[in-house]
Amino acid sequence: MDSLSSSLKKKATEHHYRAEVMIAGEQLRLRLHDGKLIKDRRFHLRTYPNCFVAKELTDWLVEHKDAPDRETAIRLMQKLMDHYIIHHVCDEHSDYKDAKLLYRFRKDDGTFPLSKDVKVFLRGQSLYEKLVSVEESILKVREENSVKYQRTFLGSEMIDWLIQEGEVENRQEAVELGRALLENGIIQHVSNRHHFFDSDVLYHFWINFRRRRRLTELLNESSSRALSESPDSPFCLRKLNPEPGNTSFLSVQTNKEIKVVSAVRRSSITSLSGNSNTYFSTPPTLVFPPVAECNPKSVLKRTVTTEELLSPGAPYVKKTLTIVGDAVGWGFVVRGGRPCHIQAVDPGGPAAAAGMKVCQFVFSVNGVYVLHLDYQTISSLIMTGPRTLVMEVMEATE
Repeated sequence: MDSLSSSLKKKATEHHYRAEVMIAGEQLRLRLHDGKLIKDRRFHLRTYPNCFVAKELTDWLVEHKDAPDRETAIRLMQKLMDHYIIHHVCDEHSDYKDAKLLYRFRKDDGTFPLSKDVKVFLRGQSLYEKLVSVEESILKVREENSVKYQRTFLGSEMIDWLIQEGEVENRQEAVELGRALLENGIIQHVSNRHHFFDSDVLYHFWINFRRRRRLTELLNESSSRALSESPDSPFCLRKLNPEPGNTSFLSVQTNKEIKVVSAVRRSSITSLSGNSNTYFSTPPTLVFPPVAECNPKSVLKRTVTTEELLSPGAPYVKKTLTIVGDAVGWGFVVRGGRPCHIQAVDPGGPAAAAGMKVCQFVFSVNGVYVLHLDYQTISSLIMTGPRTLVMEVMEATE
């Protein structure tokens, strides 16, 4: 089996970074729409739809801790310009100026270039979302050479699945698709040694499409560390700007036992599929926290069934929580299934401020009854919903 050439590795890494920029840019675009910074604006008797004022955006980025200062904010927006994510509304400026100038996301005016590489990216994202949304997914945590890898699959296993799902017509076409995904930095051999083959070689999705990106990560282009290496759950906890010697937060169970959770906060889903509904604060030198599972052992003292929660006279009270997400999310972990429960809460996050506690059971999400759903489905409901999250939870009265 041929080894991967250094030139191909370099090409895949460049495409991978480009994909990370697209995802981070799209997540920012959706947040700006939600925050009403993107809107129709009038200038010199002409109306420019769906645009933002550069100076206002710079203020917003610093205020929301997406950038530590104005200089960094300008550098971040220039990255988006360089990768054709945003542009001046009249294309009169090729650089991002911190001034009262109008800029627009290319997704909002139809000028985003759908190149061959972008189409491969969209295909990869579509396959990823399809794979993580099924109960018996081929994506699993596997170990090779004493190292555990997330979102892994065997080459032959992926080919079988692609044919079974009607994504390709034959194995040769599946191999070609797999090779395109690898060359574009979407998937990767776990030790980055081999190209994609119809064999039992282990691969993984290099990009975690469901992770919330911090814009400052885009300044880390030359890093050899994969930007997308973080736990799969869109509710992993991460603490912003950890102080020296304080790289974890505490999750308190109902029995008052203290459990230390790795300093990683919630990430997010993004979708970049090309339709109208779902597209796609630190110094420049970033410090990445170690990847770890958040509270792998359940905080529940015992298993509780849906029937028990809903039975008349049960010792549970229903509460409604309104949680407004901050720059990196809502700050909690949901686990289990039928019913799901709150596994951990960031004491400094929006969820804690709204009254969320560990061991509460998730009754509804934005008006949708979810006691019968697993945590992956609930995660999807939350991540594809608005920034303001309305949850009904059931809490023990004992």
